[in-house]
Amino acid sequence: MSDDFEDFELPEPPMLMPGGDATFDQAGIDALFGFDGTAPAPQKSGLKAVIESNVISHERLPMLEVVCERMIRTFATSMRNLTSDAIDVSLEEITSHRFGEFMNRVPLPAMFGVFKVREWENFGVVTVDSGLIYAVVDALLGGRKGNSSLTIDGRAFTTIETMLVSKMVQLALDDFAGAFEAIEPVGIELERVETSPRFAAIAGPTNIAAVATFRVDMEGRGGKFSILLPYATIEPVREKLLQRFMGEKLGRDRIWETHMACELHNTEVLVDVVLGEKHMRVHDVMSMAVGQTIALNRGPDDPLEVHCGGVPLGHAHIGQRCNNIAIRLVTDISKGFPK
Repeated sequence: MSDDFEDFELPEPPMLMPGGDATFDQAGIDALFGFDGTAPAPQKSGLKAVIESNVISHERLPMLEVVCERMIRTFATSMRNLTSDAIDVSLEEITSHRFGEFMNRVPLPAMFGVFKVREWENFGVVTVDSGLIYAVVDALLGGRKGNSSLTIDGRAFTTIETMLVSKMVQLALDDFAGAFEAIEPVGIELERVETSPRFAAIAGPTNIAAVATFRVDMEGRGGKFSILLPYATIEPVREKLLQRFMGEKLGRDRIWETHMACELHNTEVLVDVVLGEKHMRVHDVMSMAVGQTIALNRGPDDPLEVHCGGVPLGHAHIGQRCNNIAIRLVTDISKGFPK
């Protein structure tokens, strides 16, 4: 944090009066809160600089970088199949921005694709700059290769241009969802395409969002697009995105879970059937002889307790099957015996 506040100027401490008490005059108060009686300085100081600072604690998401790197390979192939041009897709950066600040910095004209992640029940935004918009439209409508597309200002995008760019955005979202399957399967749907950032507001202006910026080069023409995911959207998979590598397991391990389930099903257990119980004195037990009979308070049709390792499992009836003594459970194991 020391690097973020190196340019902050702290005011001089107040002077001690002869009585020993620290007092502030108006100049000291203005210096403390960052105000100056002269012309406004470009550099803020004091508490005003701390309060109004735009410093964002950037949380690195290693797995999001892996997802984006995997996406650019599949998206380049998808764009080649769509435009029949030589496409080069690269990941420029992954940063964190405040949602309102980033949307206000997008140069217009631009398109904003609002998409929904069904499993997370939240939204994200894809921003496409004008250079990429006109490059895609020019390529899909048969423009010559190698010629840079011209940006036409002063008019809104036509329905055909919006539909063509929406097709490219949907391809990018499909490939992004496909790259995300290694982390968690998701379904992404493009809901609408807007041309004004006001109509694509899916989060508060001060909310922090992760922004992945890509560049698309199409034989001398192209531009950039960004995938913006508010932290509230990626909260369900935040722990997985914080992993340093794909094999790191912060939760349960499915391989060992499956292996243990198979081994448990093949494990042999010893089940005891309690025919009855009788309280006896130690003297009577020690004086027992061969052939002596112990009377139990159980009838032939009474249910007997079934134990495993001393733990009651349920009740069963005793009988005979194929010349063997057998039991038949009359209650479910999980609910057969009161706790």
